Amino acid sequence: MASRVRTFGQVARNKSLMRVVVAYAAFILSEYSAWIAMLVFAFSKGGATTAGVVALAQLVPAAITAPVASALADRRSPVLLLVAGYLVQGLGIAAAASAIVVGASPVFVYLGGVLAGAAVSTTRPAQAALVPFLARDVGELTATNVLVGWAESVAIMAAGAVTGMTLAWAGVEYVFVFSAVLVGGAALLVWTLRAESPGRGDIVATARHRIVDGFAEAGRSRAATLLLGLLAAEFVVIGALDVLFVVLAIDVLALGQAWAGYLNMAFGAGGVVFGGFAVLLLGRRLGPVIVFTAVLLGIALGVTAVVSGPAAVVILLAVVGGSRALFDVSTRSLLQRAVPADMVARMFGIAEGLSMAGLAVGSLLAPALIALKDAQFALAAIASILPVLVLSCVLLLVNVDQRAQVPIVEISLLRSLPIFHRLPLPALEGMAHALERVEYDPGAVIIREGEQGDRFYAIAQGDVEIRQGDVTIGVVGRGAGVGEIALLREGLRTATAVALTPVSAFALGRVSFLTAVNGHAPTRQGAEAIVGEVRERDSYRRIDGDEGDPE
Repeated sequence: MASRVRTFGQVARNKSLMRVVVAYAAFILSEYSAWIAMLVFAFSKGGATTAGVVALAQLVPAAITAPVASALADRRSPVLLLVAGYLVQGLGIAAAASAIVVGASPVFVYLGGVLAGAAVSTTRPAQAALVPFLARDVGELTATNVLVGWAESVAIMAAGAVTGMTLAWAGVEYVFVFSAVLVGGAALLVWTLRAESPGRGDIVATARHRIVDGFAEAGRSRAATLLLGLLAAEFVVIGALDVLFVVLAIDVLALGQAWAGYLNMAFGAGGVVFGGFAVLLLGRRLGPVIVFTAVLLGIALGVTAVVSGPAAVVILLAVVGGSRALFDVSTRSLLQRAVPADMVARMFGIAEGLSMAGLAVGSLLAPALIALKDAQFALAAIASILPVLVLSCVLLLVNVDQRAQVPIVEISLLRSLPIFHRLPLPALEGMAHALERVEYDPGAVIIREGEQGDRFYAIAQGDVEIRQGDVTIGVVGRGAGVGEIALLREGLRTATAVALTPVSAFALGRVSFLTAVNGHAPTRQGAEAIVGEVRERDSYRRIDGDEGDPE
């Protein structure tokens, strides 16, 4: 516990990371406040059907933008994409507010929301690419991710409260102004951050290629297909709830527009409370958690359809929000474990696009179900989606969970190596799956000087002697790696490694090694520093040898 507190303190002292976290909290508060206000405005103009259509119009561009944004974030500075997304979102929200103030047609208000919605989906891919550049070690990166999750849950809860009070005392346009100011502030917070561009070349062609590869991998992998489908279904439920919260507040409970915000606040509060348990999921089986939270969400939402007291509805929606938070974390974490390390970013770009598409489907499904019967029927139908889907594929989910082994020992070993200690946890776990265990008897040669390098070795147990020519230059053991220089230089082995005792090691192929190193700027910089140290050491050794030669 003390080490966790120290790590969070370290994040607090990293001003760049804290600016990202605060900016993200402002973004979420802005996004959800504007979203609730737009649905209330659309409902006031044409009922549930209009609200659903307006939600769809905002979400379709976002669904299209998300995979493109993830590919662009991999190829160009994520800071530029993050700032541009915040500014465009603020511009769209401000345009919607202006249209209301001047008494323009509601169509212009909706168009402002569409512009903002298209920009929303750039934030998460850009931030996912940016944070590893700013974190100084894996613990700091993990703590940052936890802080981001907490900030999101708190901001969702706050958005419901702020929007509810603003709607009660003022009007929709004031919510839009507040949201535009917030997201503008988020842009200012991250404006001066620096992160190098990961790649060059034809950015459009490269992005298109990465998107196509990502969808092809998703289609080939049953695990990816299942988990992406569950995430899409989750957001169908959320999209439907966004509309249903408005209907519940105004038509069913007859509590007024402000309660659309308060019901969202209850949903977010559940995420805050349940989200505290997310840290317990690391290294654990996630299939049972996914099944349990899906069923709990369905039960709580189903009961909401048959109760009428505001207090009971608030409590039940808090359970729904909390269950959804754990379901989301568990499903995304299992997706990280189940796909190759070099495909994780693209899978999450696809997941973001499917999430937006799911929100769009849900926003249309809710008014359709209400029109078919009533709001209570719609709630009950929406409540059944996740439990039915998860229980119908529970065997496949268990199989995916069992195959997605959690290599705790291997992850710990890789994390102890200087070259990998700053690598993000998802990348470490993906790389750990690619390791091959090898055993050597005393006297066995692990690598030989002058040979072509094809693998990196992480020593798990035993002692290994490092020689150059006939000279012993050191002995290494657990927590050391050998063979990285030839891979980084794309050349020959610079030394010989011989087992002094029985040795257990994990071998990592050249492609997996270079993918991990080159895909993360701090790790790449650390690797370059190691190469520089070795060159300097070899240079000094040659100089010392010449000076000591009697001839």
